[in-house]
Amino acid sequence: MELLDKLKWRYAAKAMNGEKVAQEKIDNIIEAISLAPTSSGLQPFEVFVITNQEIKEQIKSIAWNQSVVADCSHLLVFAAWDTYTADRINKMFDLTNEVRGFKNEGWENYRQQLLNNYPQKDAEENFNHAAKQAYIAFAHALVAAAFEGVDSTPMEGFDSAALDEILKLKEKGLKSCVMLTLGYRDAEKDWLVDLKKVRKPKADLITEIK
Repeated sequence: MELLDKLKWRYAAKAMNGEKVAQEKIDNIIEAISLAPTSSGLQPFEVFVITNQEIKEQIKSIAWNQSVVADCSHLLVFAAWDTYTADRINKMFDLTNEVRGFKNEGWENYRQQLLNNYPQKDAEENFNHAAKQAYIAFAHALVAAAFEGVDSTPMEGFDSAALDEILKLKEKGLKSCVMLTLGYRDAEKDWLVDLKKVRKPKADLITEIK
């Protein structure tokens, strides 16, 4: 399969050459993020697509000075809702009704079920749940980038509180959870580029229950 070939090709690039990725490819990756499934269809996160070099340099300084942050074409920051609120839940349910052009009793009952549940939970518990949804979309971006022939680096090695401050996420009711660089590998500077991909044997990874 072409997709599997692309996934075998991809790796976590450790050095990028600064070459810009075509906007069409970026748009396709963003569309893949938008199409990712999320719990109850709430999409409880936002994605910041950063090309501003000054901002990338600031983020590099709080991300272990990893060169790919500054040398990538586009830096994606996935930021999850800091909690679930009635307004946020209602906004997505109202959008669904608007797009579909009708109201459904079962759907409205489900709305009420969520309203009776999530807003009453601890904010940290809600953030952790929202962050899991962001990671699903993050995985879509990772695969889409590989399909487009774009190198990427998944990154959790950063000071999330500092990143939230740089992007003013707290004011938006968001907290950063993961980043993804997009660009093209600098093979001469990347120690990982020619090393074989290592994965557990399928027998240690997959259990079939028949």
